[in-house]
Amino acid sequence: MAIKYVNAKQDLANTDLTTLYTAPATPATTSIVKSFIISEDAGSTPTITITIVDAADTPATFNLFKTKALTANGTTELLTQPLVLTAGEILKVQASAANQIHVVSSIMEVTDDIIK
Repeated sequence: MAIKYVNAKQDLANTDLTTLYTAPATPATTSIVKSFIISEDAGSTPTITITIVDAADTPATFNLFKTKALTANGTTELLTQPLVLTAGEILKVQASAANQIHVVSSIMEVTDDIIK
């Protein structure tokens, strides 16, 4: 088993649904999201939507936070417990307003490196 620590960051410059992080599929990796920090930097009160896309399940999209309200110039840690992503799952973020939100996520990737 190999462990690697990474972070994923986005400055949400538009209101498009944006990929923040994709759990590696090769080699098969379990990703443990340890922290999900959202910072509003424009003095406004936008909202953010965060989803997981399970590409192996048709694909299916699951809401983690739906139009989560943010405070002006505030920083928020959204996770109170770790979030587990399996190989190929995708974390996506979407802001209600452009150029107002920064997202930083700290992730531990655990890879099964045993050759079968």
